Amino acid sequence: MPELLTSTAKEFALAELPHWTSSEDDNAIQRTFTFRSFARAFGFMSSAAILADKMDHHPTWTNTYNKVEVLLTTHDAGGITELDFKLARKLDQLYDA
Repeated sequence: MPELLTSTAKEFALAELPHWTSSEDDNAIQRTFTFRSFARAFGFMSSAAILADKMDHHPTWTNTYNKVEVLLTTHDAGGITELDFKLARKLDQLYDA
């Protein structure tokens, strides 16, 4: 099972991902992705689902028209682990592609 990150490690990792923030309860990281259309948002979710499934790390997310809100936490560990930041970086790369 992945190990929980310390507060310092979380802060350092978040500093490298400027579009991500800590959740209100500090047990997850979150980001809203905005697209030009619903179809593009849905396409992003489809591609992201493949990445997440390969990592066996599945986000909590919602989609409303052109926005995809993503919440990442490692449920088995009970909070934020390096796995969350790894997926966040992959999602950022997918969004920027």
